[in-house]
Amino acid sequence: MRGERDMKFKSVLFASEGILALFMASALLAGCQGKSLEDISPKAEKQLPQKIVMKMKAKGMTTTSPILIRIFKEEGQLEVWKRKDNGRYDIITSYDICKWSGKLGPKYIEGDRQAPEGFYTVRPAQMNPKSSYYLAFNIGFPNAYDRVNGRTGQHLMVHGACSSSGCYSMSDEQVAEIYAFARDAFRGGQAGFQIQAFPFRMTAANMARYRNDLNYPFWKMLKEGHDHFEVNKVPPKVDVCEKRYEFNNTAIGPEGIEPDAACPPVGQPDAARVSYMSYQKTFETAFSAAESSSSKKSPAPTIAGLEEAKLVSAWSAARARGVKVSREPPSLSPASAEKPNAPGIAAPTMLAKTAPAAQAPTIATVASTPQVPAAPQPSAIPATQTAAATPVPQPNPASRTVTITSLEGLPTGTTATVSASGAVQSAEAAPEKKSWWKVLGR
Repeated sequence: MRGERDMKFKSVLFASEGILALFMASALLAGCQGKSLEDISPKAEKQLPQKIVMKMKAKGMTTTSPILIRIFKEEGQLEVWKRKDNGRYDIITSYDICKWSGKLGPKYIEGDRQAPEGFYTVRPAQMNPKSSYYLAFNIGFPNAYDRVNGRTGQHLMVHGACSSSGCYSMSDEQVAEIYAFARDAFRGGQAGFQIQAFPFRMTAANMARYRNDLNYPFWKMLKEGHDHFEVNKVPPKVDVCEKRYEFNNTAIGPEGIEPDAACPPVGQPDAARVSYMSYQKTFETAFSAAESSSSKKSPAPTIAGLEEAKLVSAWSAARARGVKVSREPPSLSPASAEKPNAPGIAAPTMLAKTAPAAQAPTIATVASTPQVPAAPQPSAIPATQTAAATPVPQPNPASRTVTITSLEGLPTGTTATVSASGAVQSAEAAPEKKSWWKVLGR
């Protein structure tokens, strides 16, 4: 009888020790992440900071009023706007984007590492409270415009963890707030919120800087939607017809229109049209002044259309298969447009255009001074566009050009630069950062 009591006592003792060990492990885990035990609660249900709630009240907003998000790549900014009691939107807060991948310009194909630009809608089903990147929501790429123009890709997100391959990545703290804004708006009845993703702030000075860029016609189209919002402070009605965006055309009913169909004559209320035209007149005056100014800031690197997108996509596919490739993706422009202090940023690999074939290595890392990249082929540039001027680096007498032929997926004849000694340095694919749970599991 005594032995049975001793056995029960030991069982209770061992169980208590197990519970204590589990508690200590949880505390240690929270400590490793710099978080307290209260953070173990569901992160998707975190409430907005009180100072933001008070700011909303002061602006005539409620916690559940509809939202809109604007993204500006070059400036690295994500803005959250909310609807006020008068029906117009006002900015409530903005965040520094931790990282976005690729360059200025739209996403073309799967694997090109470009973060999307355009007008997208996020609905409740696109929210992911169990993301491996803390919290996330799917942007909605490809939309109707992307699909009708043959653009491909999937799983493009705004997420945490500050790591990106085609997404807009935030810190965990930032994405928790952005997620809370969206969650509360959905609970207030908003069916879907609009994301407006731009390459840069659509000012006259910036448009003048990029007026010769290959992507300029696309950006002018995005600016139409941007300006409708600037004038009215109401999210523009967005449709796609004639394979382009169409904004605030009341002749298009709620059932929409086929994205490749002819656009109907623009229908807008007179007051809205007058306000919009007045805004455009002011812009044109400022654009002319900026165009003639000699103090323009240098443009940031931009993607050279589908041609460069295919190169990067092939590089991504080869890297995924374990092929030794350069650390950074191939490029037809001189540098990356990503934030200089973002994780994992280095000078990108430069690929020059076709050269006479030589004995080819498997794949080369470009020398520190690249060859001059040629402009895209004329067939890749619409008649209404002008190719951007390409900066000319100084020649490097200690390097020569070779042709890469054995990397599957890259066009034959693509060239790279190797050292004068003939040595070709192959770079391992950049090691992926391990999540804390993978580190603990080693």
